[in-house]
Amino acid sequence: MTALNKIPVVKKWLFTLLIILLVGAAIVWYLFTLKHDDTATVKAQFTVEAVSFLKEFENDMNLANKKYADKMIAVNGTIAEIEMADTTANIKMSDTTNGAYIIFAFQQQHLPDAKTLKVGDKVSIKGVCSNGAFSSILETNYVTFNRCAINK
Repeated sequence: MTALNKIPVVKKWLFTLLIILLVGAAIVWYLFTLKHDDTATVKAQFTVEAVSFLKEFENDMNLANKKYADKMIAVNGTIAEIEMADTTANIKMSDTTNGAYIIFAFQQQHLPDAKTLKVGDKVSIKGVCSNGAFSSILETNYVTFNRCAINK
């Protein structure tokens, strides 16, 4: 018999459990320390016009979410609203016919660029589409974007 066969079954199970826990801890550590590429350097998978993009979500929310969720998208449109804070900037583009809107949350390193924008500016913003949803409070559709930067 080899030395491994002499170890009681309980010790084999404890050793296996320890290995599984170590692998799990390594995966969790990797996911929590994962950094995204800078949006400004990533190529957009889609380039869309803001109003027609919102119409896609209005026509079929589920299909549009499947098509665009978690994808890098460049959206061209006119700024309808700007919300600035010390560490964040949210830029809105909207469809004036029905109140639907897109909200872009800028990455911290791109805040200086966002602070140069003004309501009414025509701009191209690139970011990762989170999803579209319907707000029962506002009674309109909206689409959210994360990790945004001005598309140059």
